[in-house]
Amino acid sequence: MKLRHFIIFSLFSAFLHSQDLAILKYKGGGDWYSNPTALPNLIKFCNANIDTKINDKPETVEAGSVDIFRFPLLHMTGHGNVLFDDDEAENLRNYLKSGGFLHIDDNYGMQPYVITALKQVFPNKELKELPTSHPIFSTAFVFKDGLPKIHEHDGKRPQAFGLYHDQRLVVLFTFESDLGDGWEDPEVHNDPEDIRLKALKMGANIVKYAFEN
Repeated sequence: MKLRHFIIFSLFSAFLHSQDLAILKYKGGGDWYSNPTALPNLIKFCNANIDTKINDKPETVEAGSVDIFRFPLLHMTGHGNVLFDDDEAENLRNYLKSGGFLHIDDNYGMQPYVITALKQVFPNKELKELPTSHPIFSTAFVFKDGLPKIHEHDGKRPQAFGLYHDQRLVVLFTFESDLGDGWEDPEVHNDPEDIRLKALKMGANIVKYAFEN
């Protein structure tokens, strides 16, 4: 067994028993580091409300690193360009096919770049909108109308798109919702508490779904 494959197998074996998540760092110039208080707040909410035991300080991992195999859930956000080279695309593809889950939350402006980047990862797959009946909208908290609207940008309705591998949802792309802004500290965007709570509850649904599927 090649050393890299052995390392990946060892990390994957560890992630099968892990309940942690990480921020995905990508190339292209997009601000992958935006919303710095978002994930810590979501983790705190999940640990308090859905019985998770997630490390309260999320790590950052690069798309081409074997470290992504340590985490059952990767979170990705930003406003601009996303670029995966061939090695990064292959690494992400292997991660997702091995049981990993990627949540991409459009902080505004990511959509065309995300579509192109995901084509590098899965050339023969396309994002498809999830129906409101999808279990990700009811794993912990019920959203009968699907993805909630947290921030207005272009006045469009919020949409949740997915990519599947072997009938398993492996990528979730949340668009025109901006969940991450709702997870941020209250003073960052001054969102009403009920809006922040919707964002956190939907985030908890994503975490629970990713950990259990």
